Amino acid sequence: MEFSFPLATHFDPVTGTIEGYPLTARRLSDLQGSFADEQAYQRALGMGDPLVYTVSGFEVPAEEGQLSYALGLIMPGKIGQEYYLTKGHFHAWRPAAEVYIGLAGEGFMLLESEDGSQNQMLPLRPHHAVYVPGHIAHRTVNTGSVPLTYVGVYPAQAGHDYDAIARKNFRHVILELDGKPSMIERSELLR
Repeated sequence: MEFSFPLATHFDPVTGTIEGYPLTARRLSDLQGSFADEQAYQRALGMGDPLVYTVSGFEVPAEEGQLSYALGLIMPGKIGQEYYLTKGHFHAWRPAAEVYIGLAGEGFMLLESEDGSQNQMLPLRPHHAVYVPGHIAHRTVNTGSVPLTYVGVYPAQAGHDYDAIARKNFRHVILELDGKPSMIERSELLR
C-alpha cells in the first residue's frame, strides 16, 4: 500500500517540533483580545513581544476516518494574574472531538460549550489525557514554571475555527489566586 503521507514521524517534546513539519509561532502581539486584563496586556506588550506558544502539525488529507496530530508548546508566563495561553478554538466541523496528552510541564485545558453555559478546567501534565468532546471550545493554559508540551490528536477533517473565539472569547479565565490556578468568570475581572 502506498500513502501520500508518512506513517511514522519523529517529534521532540522538549522543543515542541515535529521533524520535517512547519512550526507556527504565536507571540504576545498575536493574542490581542485573548487576555481579560487589557491594561496588563498592553503594559506587557510595551516591554516586548515574547514568544507565548508554538504549534507543529502533522496534517493528512481531510478524508473521513483519517487522523492528524499537533504538538504544542506554551512558554511559562503571566499577563497580570492570567497565565499564558493559546488562542483556543472550536473545530470548524463541530462534531469533531480531540484528545490531548500531556508530555512535559504543568497546565490546564479550559473547555467551554458554545453558549458558554458549560465550563471545565482539567489538568494537563505528563501522564494525563484530556478528552475534548465535539461542539466544545478548548484552550490550553501553562500554569507551571517550565514550558508545557502536549500532543493533540483530532480527525483530519476537523478544521479550526478561531474566529468564534475572537468574536466573544471564553466566558471563563484561568488565573493565579492565592498562589494556585483558579477558574473564574471573565466578567468578574472586568468589574
